[in-house]
Amino acid sequence: MNESSGRRDYTDLDGHLLQLLVAVVETGSITAAAQRLGVTQSAVSHLLDKLRAITGEALFVKSGRGIVATAHAQGLADKARALLLAMEGFATAGTFDPARWQGTFTIAANDFQRDLLLPALLQHLRSTAPGVVLRVVPSNIPTLEMLRQEACQLVISPRPPDGGDVMQKRLFEDHFRVFFDPGQRSAPQTRADYLASEHATVSYDNQRSLDIDQWLVGQGVRRRFRVMVPGLAALPAFMRGSQLLATAPSLMQLHLFKDLANAPVPLPCPPMPMYMIWHRRYQDDSAHRWLREGLSHISYKYQNTTQP
Repeated sequence: MNESSGRRDYTDLDGHLLQLLVAVVETGSITAAAQRLGVTQSAVSHLLDKLRAITGEALFVKSGRGIVATAHAQGLADKARALLLAMEGFATAGTFDPARWQGTFTIAANDFQRDLLLPALLQHLRSTAPGVVLRVVPSNIPTLEMLRQEACQLVISPRPPDGGDVMQKRLFEDHFRVFFDPGQRSAPQTRADYLASEHATVSYDNQRSLDIDQWLVGQGVRRRFRVMVPGLAALPAFMRGSQLLATAPSLMQLHLFKDLANAPVPLPCPPMPMYMIWHRRYQDDSAHRWLREGLSHISYKYQNTTQP
């Protein structure tokens, strides 16, 4: 104990306390943090008391039914993430052994990318790195802050955010198809037929539309949208039993849209590349590099889908 300040000695800090701080800051909830860490709520409360005694300042304040981090806690969480990364590097120094890797790896992806790539990645982890928990969070429109603040360690997206501290690698390139319920209609054969039809599409929480929708508007293509949903996975339920069309990546026919028919879009569309994106701090991290290589290998079979 530091007698002059009344704080515990800083050597009382350990990785569990740092993980706890990050979890509570990111979730804004003792219950959610406990679920993420696999401990009880009382354990989280006890460790928060210990952490508050070490830092000597309030870390969280009540807000409605939940809690919010103080500015001091936000700053400490940034330092905690860096310390955890350094501790992981210390533990995995030398030859990296996936079988000994323990931790949670967070990937941001939308429902298309999630279902296409991540189940296979989980199987890869289960067989070679069983101590790793795969956590998937929505990517929506990915931002630099997601990576800089370590809301995730990797993003999958067709549009990498701009930033000198962000790295990227192209996984594959897809093309667009028009999907429909074959029991309700036939494929649009002409541009006029396509434009005369009603369409379904995605509109994210910030009212940002899909890249293909923005591109078509830029080309002067105006479609009649009957329904807009917050994610690609929601589209099939609205299309079944209707004459709606949805213009989406062709690879969706393998998973989310597998019970719908599809055909070429009867007007020119750009290709859709897919990237994995990470912060430069992880560029030389052996565990992160190993996982990136695994994801690249999984995506290899989709690299020859450039032709409609």
